[in-house]
Amino acid sequence: MAQLQVNFFSKTLMRQVAITAIVPVDKFIFAPDAGEPKEKAPLKTLYLLHGIFGNCTDWMSCTRIQEWATDRNLAVIMPSGDNSFYVDNPTKGDFYGEFIGRELVEFTRDLLPLSTKREDTFIAGLSMGGFGAIRNGLKYHETFAYVAGLSSGFVLEMALNATNDDPLFFRRRDFYETIFGNLDTLLESDMNPKKLVKDLVESKASIPELYVCCGTEDFLLEANQDFHQYLLDYDVEHTYIEGPGAHDWNYWGEYIVKVMDWLPLDGAEKGISSGNVTN
Repeated sequence: MAQLQVNFFSKTLMRQVAITAIVPVDKFIFAPDAGEPKEKAPLKTLYLLHGIFGNCTDWMSCTRIQEWATDRNLAVIMPSGDNSFYVDNPTKGDFYGEFIGRELVEFTRDLLPLSTKREDTFIAGLSMGGFGAIRNGLKYHETFAYVAGLSSGFVLEMALNATNDDPLFFRRRDFYETIFGNLDTLLESDMNPKKLVKDLVESKASIPELYVCCGTEDFLLEANQDFHQYLLDYDVEHTYIEGPGAHDWNYWGEYIVKVMDWLPLDGAEKGISSGNVTN
């Protein structure tokens, strides 16, 4: 397993940005009777987004994503998204949606041995990153074939009803306006996953496979149930799962494994590492 920390200049964000990557190009399986080694195919890739207050190291620090991805021959690209909800903000010059949906994919494909096929390209995230994965997975539906949101932060209706009295700054109307711009037009913009679903259905475009899950003790459960019902109303096939869990890493660690098992990956096969060598 190769773990990379990469810094590069983003044209959509106009600054140096950091990403963490898991790239199992060096995976070694001891099989003395296997004959000639197989030719390595380009890697299937999961773009994995963190939540609010996080950065590109969160998934590595808080889960065993490195082990799980390596076992499945899956490259995982983890960018930093600040507190942007991964949407474009022309006023600030932060085009995080374009960064995630286009520039990051193009850059990592140039840098690493990744498949360029849509059917091998996936996106997922937790909380704010779940919102970002679903919004950008739908907006850039020609790039991503599978999209997963864990405890997704469907906060647009909350934003419309927010005031500036909340003690937590990220629940105040002012904060939402710095992220989404004019709230009066928010629901009709392409920042709204529901609007994107409606447009894709009406245009008969190809909709990615969708996976939506949330813990039954999560404060975002009702918002995720609402998005699930919206998909049902538009006859959009998807996987929806509720199960025990709160808005925490115990839940996300359990369900990112379920997401990877849902993805169209080759069979899991452990390689030799310092953690599983036997005599």
